[in-house]
Amino acid sequence: MNRAVLTSRTERIDDPGELLPLLPISEGCAWLREGEGAVAWGEAARFEVGPGEDRFERAAAWLDDLFAAADVDDPLAAPGSGPVAFGAFSFDPHSSASVLVVPEVAVWRRDGSAWITRSGMGAVPSREVEVIPVSPTEKIRYAGSSIDEVAWLEAVDAAIGEIRADRIDKVVLARDLKVWSKVPLDQRALTSRLNERFPECYTFAVDGFLGATPELLLGRRGARVTSLVLAGTAPRSDDPGEDRLIGERLLASSKDAGEHRLSVESVRSLLGPFCEKLEHDPEPWLLKLANVQHLATSVEGTLAGDVGTLEMIARLHPTAAVCGTPREEALELIRKLEGLDRGRYAGPVGWIDARGDGEFGIGLRCAEVSGSRARLFAGAGLVEGSVPEAELDETRLKLGAMRAALGDLS
Repeated sequence: MNRAVLTSRTERIDDPGELLPLLPISEGCAWLREGEGAVAWGEAARFEVGPGEDRFERAAAWLDDLFAAADVDDPLAAPGSGPVAFGAFSFDPHSSASVLVVPEVAVWRRDGSAWITRSGMGAVPSREVEVIPVSPTEKIRYAGSSIDEVAWLEAVDAAIGEIRADRIDKVVLARDLKVWSKVPLDQRALTSRLNERFPECYTFAVDGFLGATPELLLGRRGARVTSLVLAGTAPRSDDPGEDRLIGERLLASSKDAGEHRLSVESVRSLLGPFCEKLEHDPEPWLLKLANVQHLATSVEGTLAGDVGTLEMIARLHPTAAVCGTPREEALELIRKLEGLDRGRYAGPVGWIDARGDGEFGIGLRCAEVSGSRARLFAGAGLVEGSVPEAELDETRLKLGAMRAALGDLS
């Protein structure tokens, strides 16, 4: 019996306008920034990656086999055209949350072009898709956290003690918030609200994991690679003068500058071996979002040879921005103190095509959604000079993005 192969057909289309309204189902995949990107639905192929330090390698091998045998008609040959896999990977290799999905239908708009790709195992899908109305909104209710605020403050204090004892330079501790509703949460509506409020971010939705991340772990187009590093956070103000002063204080903060420098050095040291040339901004700049502002640094490089995108992501993840430094010591301290399974929070999330082009962000400002329930996540980077109460306030600020997307405007 012949094994069915992936069949994929891409064709140009007229500009479809806003992409998110095209999703016919509550679930689906999305990757959007400043009006460009993709929405997708259905599953032509799916790979539950499973736990293990080699999860990126196994994911890459599955994709290589799938794409190498595929019957592809792609006249555009542009980043994102042809068959594409959307992926979300766990933060911790011990977790089993990683997944790759090749959708049946993907609609793209980028760089002045628009196209649709239809994919299926053995045949391109031709059936009509039933459009499911957007679910009515319902007040969300809070069901607590995996670790309460007092216990989290104690964990932060213990972590700061490790830093002061020079056993670690930085560690990131996260917390979650569980919510539920009387009706299923419509992921299209949540994704749309995030995309509208945070157009500068990468709004993503993959297998029930959705959010709006400002942090690009790795973008690749041919031999060019890019990473956007964020570390150091301050609130926004409705008053322009006060907002400017907050930003200036963030730029002048030695504590935040030190945290940011560790994150930039982490990315440079991990990405550098793949590149013949690697450059970064000489000084951090302010990335201002709707609810927070961050210290930001762009890192750009040219690859020295043939290297897989997921291979680079395996080397980069987890960065100091979401884990800490030294990496292994920080990860062990997270496992000891955090008191929760992060799942895909702070893990790589994005897309990759058959040429290896793609974009993966870090899963931040996000939620894991299942039916009428969701878990929201936020974290704070701890360095010398961190104050537990201030770090708790930072997580509350970050959780506000998903709470607002769920309709809680308090």
